[in-house]
Amino acid sequence: DGTVEAYPDPGTGGDPWTIGWGATGKDIGPGTVWTQAQCDARLERDLVRFATEVDAALGDAPTTQAQFDAMVSFHYNTGAIRRATLTRKHIAGDFAGAAAEFGKWVHAGGRMLAGLVRRRAEEERLYRAETP
Repeated sequence: DGTVEAYPDPGTGGDPWTIGWGATGKDIGPGTVWTQAQCDARLERDLVRFATEVDAALGDAPTTQAQFDAMVSFHYNTGAIRRATLTRKHIAGDFAGAAAEFGKWVHAGGRMLAGLVRRRAEEERLYRAETP
């Protein structure tokens, strides 16, 4: 029928509830139903916010578009750009070390999740695609 229903976090079986392209927040919980247009609009708003936060965290550190995109994806999923060793290594110019950090973020609810392993591997691949 063109609608999307929120689902519980695979790691916890509950919070944070997720809908659409991975949106989470206080406005999303059991029973939340959105149209595809709502999902798309939320993704656009979220990407602007997360890209702005990544840009602020990186400051003037040399960063390729591929590295930036990988870090936005990482931050969108983890919310951890400011506290991640990945960020510190990137800012220091240790791009190989930063790339290796993606694979450490594959657990949710105390369990390794195959979906996170795949996501982090793709983010690392994208990050390594170009270096400054």
